[in-house]
Amino acid sequence: MLDLRQLRYFVAVAETEHVGRAAEQLHISQSPLSRQIAQLERDLGLTLFERDRQRIRLTSDGRVFLGETRALLTHAGRLENLGRRLGRGEEGGLCVGYVPDAMHTGLLPAALRTLRTERPGIHVALYGQQSAEQFEGLRRRSLDIALVQEPPAEDDPDLCSALLLEDPLLLVLPECHPLAQQPDLAPADLDGQPWIAVESSRDPAWRDTFVASCVALGFTPDITLDAAEPLTALGLVASGFGLALVQRSMVRGTAPGVAVRELPWHDGSARLWAAWHRTDLRPVVGEFRATVLDAAAAQPRCPRS
Repeated sequence: MLDLRQLRYFVAVAETEHVGRAAEQLHISQSPLSRQIAQLERDLGLTLFERDRQRIRLTSDGRVFLGETRALLTHAGRLENLGRRLGRGEEGGLCVGYVPDAMHTGLLPAALRTLRTERPGIHVALYGQQSAEQFEGLRRRSLDIALVQEPPAEDDPDLCSALLLEDPLLLVLPECHPLAQQPDLAPADLDGQPWIAVESSRDPAWRDTFVASCVALGFTPDITLDAAEPLTALGLVASGFGLALVQRSMVRGTAPGVAVRELPWHDGSARLWAAWHRTDLRPVVGEFRATVLDAAAAQPRCPRS
């Protein structure tokens, strides 16, 4: 079994690349530190460092091991803190991962307001991360709940999920664009228009998927720019660079220079999911998950025109 003390020693040496400086940081002698590192390598059957007279460097295997060690020590620290809080009769904190849509739609702020009212003593840590990072955080138990753009696989052995909301995509176009004056738009009106494509996922083929969905509706976009997120797309549209599809929650109170149109023949939407580990360690995690689901159920459902 791994010794957490040895792992902390390993991280100190890896970060300083010098046994003497690491020993000073750890407030121990250099010789015992060297013996602990050597013992760790023997126990693992792995060479973690390349050594010469001038300095000590991580091997390629050592770099991989360092990343996982840092994650383990972070989780161990959180677990220790949780144990101490529980020992004092406290409920502990919550670690929540989220994508920007969770904020833009107001869902996460609503859930946090309810939590603050019902459980004012609970500390909440928020982590803005991509979906894949959040799934890994759930598996490592460094996150309690994840708000993501796509769910984990249905057959995932560790994670569960629930759809929270679907945010309809609306057409945004420059206010001075000729189409901005038309009350009704058909697919043919959008054919060949300059477009700003908004990245909707980390799928490398997201751009091709977007084009294919447009073609299926009857028009081919002339993509001139890609935007990493909707706010950037809105800024580019306002500057006259082209049209874009942006979720409804992002165009409330839109800045001057942008016109917004609903497309009854377009049923696309941005989805938001909640994901969590199948095994809850603490009741408060399940309670907050229920709060998030209730906040989603309370979201207004605006019918399409």
